Amino acid sequence: MLNAGEVACVPSINSALTRGSLRMSLIDSPHREELRTAGWHSRGYLPHFDGRAIPQFITLRLFDSVPDGVLQRWARELDLVNSKTDQIILQRRIEKYLDQGYGEAFMRIHDVASMVQNELLFYDGQRYRLSSWVVMPNHIHFLMTRFEAIVLADVMQSFKSLTAHKANKILRRKGQFWMEDYFDRYIRNANHFVKTVRYIESNPVKAWLCKEPQDWPFSSARFRTQ
Repeated sequence: MLNAGEVACVPSINSALTRGSLRMSLIDSPHREELRTAGWHSRGYLPHFDGRAIPQFITLRLFDSVPDGVLQRWARELDLVNSKTDQIILQRRIEKYLDQGYGEAFMRIHDVASMVQNELLFYDGQRYRLSSWVVMPNHIHFLMTRFEAIVLADVMQSFKSLTAHKANKILRRKGQFWMEDYFDRYIRNANHFVKTVRYIESNPVKAWLCKEPQDWPFSSARFRTQ
């Protein structure tokens, strides 16, 4: 977890939680109109900030990367509605779990991981400026700044739909590929930006997938050494 990172939205929990009483959304907020005006929005799961074109750290995980039972247990243990500290604790637990490679981990397959990386790169310079990224076996992190005329939610929906379709074709399977929503955190300053890049590119090392960041083939760290 980014030590200096301040969570800008409620941490990512899957549909098993968001459908129930622990659902965290702007829909029921008495201040929803003011929040929308300020740049916050929600599809009914997680709140997201998209008020202006600033760098944002995005995490998107596969649908089965954290078991529902584990998330439900954590939600019972933590006060996710009122405590920012508990929200951060949950996100740290999720990220630690992701690094264990739980689930089918479809992106452990070279062709799937390569396709996801290529799709991220394809729209760099068209819809956003991509500063850093890593494709892990069961999740991806990337740091991007959307262009002024682009809506982040539209970028994410398009990316998820396209890559899910292509991945399922490669895998010869059907069904859900990504989690229902994504986690985003806006970057506060230059120091936060540098730490976020370091966090993203060091993820494969932390997960014991390689010795050096540049050794991982699906990462911006690899591109920096070419």
